[in-house]
Amino acid sequence: MCQEFDTETEDRLSNMAASGTSILITGGAGYLGSILVEMLVERGFSVTVYDNLSYTQNTLFNLFSSGKLKFIYGDVTDQKLMAKVMAEGKYDFIFPLAAVVGFPISEQKPEISWLTNHQAIVNLLKLRKSGQKIIFPNTNSGYGATTGEIFCTEESSLNPISTYGKSKAEAEKAIMASRDAITFRLATLFGFSPRMRTELMVNNFVWKAVTDKGVVLFERSFKRNFLHVRDAARAFMWAMINWEAMKNQIYNLGHPDYNLSKEELAKLIQREVPDFNIFYAEIGQDPDKRNYVVSTDKIRKTGFAFKYGLEDGVNELLEGYNAFKDFRFKNY
Repeated sequence: MCQEFDTETEDRLSNMAASGTSILITGGAGYLGSILVEMLVERGFSVTVYDNLSYTQNTLFNLFSSGKLKFIYGDVTDQKLMAKVMAEGKYDFIFPLAAVVGFPISEQKPEISWLTNHQAIVNLLKLRKSGQKIIFPNTNSGYGATTGEIFCTEESSLNPISTYGKSKAEAEKAIMASRDAITFRLATLFGFSPRMRTELMVNNFVWKAVTDKGVVLFERSFKRNFLHVRDAARAFMWAMINWEAMKNQIYNLGHPDYNLSKEELAKLIQREVPDFNIFYAEIGQDPDKRNYVVSTDKIRKTGFAFKYGLEDGVNELLEGYNAFKDFRFKNY
C-alpha cells in the first residue's frame, strides 16, 4: 500500500475502517473513482461500487480478492434499483461520483446530463437514511469566465457555462441544503488512472506532445486550476476523518501552485518535451470559455497538504504514454 498521509493519519483511517465503516460510491469505476476505491480498499474499508460501466472499463478486478469490494451494475437514473440499493445497504458515507462529466459530452447529451448529474442526486437525497454522510465532487469550472486575476473563493458567485457546470451547481445546492454533506469544487484533474481520460487538459496536452509534437492554443491567457487525481482521492479520505470539523461546508480543491494559463501549462510541458511545438491561433475561440483562478486557502486550513505536483504528473504521463498506445477512453 502506498502511504498517502503521515503515519498518524494513516492509523486513524485504518482504525475507522476496522470499526466497520461502509461506503457507497456511485461511478466508482470512473477516472477518480477507480483511484479512490483502491485507496479505500487498501486501508480496509468496505466499499460498494455502483456503476453502469458506460466506457466498458474493467478497472476494479484486482480488488475483489480483498473481500472488501462489492459491485452493483446499474445506472443512477434507475430509481427502482437505487431505492433497493439504498434500502438494503447500511452505508456510513456516500460518494456520488456518477456523472456525465465534461464540456463536450454534456453538450452532446444535455437531457441525460441533467438526469444523471442533478435529478439522480435529488433522488439519492430522498432515499438516504438519517446519519448517512455525503461527500460530493462538484467542479470549480462553475466559476465560469472571470478576469482570471481575482481569486475565486467558496463565497464567490457561480457562473457555470456548460450543461455540465450548470447541472453540477444545481446538484450542489440540493446537497448542501440537505445537510450532513461536504462539497469539493474540483479543479481540472490530471494524472494516470486505470480508467484513463485523455481529453482532460493536462493529459491531453502531454498526449499531443508525445504523438503530434505540437498543440494549437486558442485564448492562450485563459486560466484554470489543476489537481492530480490522487490528491482528489486523498481529499475524500481526509474529509472522512475530519468530518466534524469540515461538515456542511464547501471547499475549493485544486493545487495552490497551479493556477495556470493554457500557455503557461504548454510551456511547462515543453520544458520536459523540448520538441513540443506551441502554435497560437489569434482568431477563433474555444467553446468552453472558462477563465478563473481559485483560492484553496480554506481546505489547507483544515491541515490538508497536497502531495502530487504538476511536474511529477507530466513525467508520469510521459512514462505512461510512451509505454502504452491504446487510449480508447475519453468522455466524448
